Amino acid sequence: MSSRPMNPGGASPVRRRALLGTAVLVVLVALAGLAAYLTRDGRSPSKAPAVQTSSPTVPSTASSAPRSHPRALPVPAKTHDPIVFGKAAAAVLWSYDTRAYSRTELRTALRAWLTTEDRYADPASVDKVVPSPVLWTEMAANGQFATARVHEGHFPDSFTRALQVDPGAITQAYIYAVTVSGKQSIAWKGSHAGGAESRTTTLAVQCRPHQPCALVGVMPSVAP
Repeated sequence: MSSRPMNPGGASPVRRRALLGTAVLVVLVALAGLAAYLTRDGRSPSKAPAVQTSSPTVPSTASSAPRSHPRALPVPAKTHDPIVFGKAAAAVLWSYDTRAYSRTELRTALRAWLTTEDRYADPASVDKVVPSPVLWTEMAANGQFATARVHEGHFPDSFTRALQVDPGAITQAYIYAVTVSGKQSIAWKGSHAGGAESRTTTLAVQCRPHQPCALVGVMPSVAP
């Protein structure tokens, strides 16, 4: 949510966005909001998990109801399928457990899902889904946790059309747009019930041949 992005590899955010734009814009040009995402100086936050310190709200990586026992930090999914990876990534981005780990540990774990190619990775967009330090402290005092159920994932229509026009465009960076929808639930200490909220996000996922997929970043707007 409010944590400051790091600058991996020493490349400036502006330079990284320019490089990403060069490799991906041909394929993702039709995605709503992408141009702003690649060129603006400061990226606006994508919708972060709904968090409340006294009322319900919940994310989980695969369940429909909040669990009462603490969960381990998310480990990157190992798959070569961008939709499968996108669904797994969305689930962990909508999930947290203040009872089981610190905010710093969660932030580090989520960054492990990012591509190791610094010129494409957008850690700032991932950092923004993590509650701020102050909010995390308040949530932790209540033992708040969130779980998520993913309903479906797909390539946006605009992405599919772009690939049909120029199938070879994907072969430079192998970055795919994946839109995922699901539901986030939130609960807290002493409660097994909580609120639930429908969620949809579009992720940029890199799946190079012969290596597992990785997250590039969270798009600032949803592409249907």
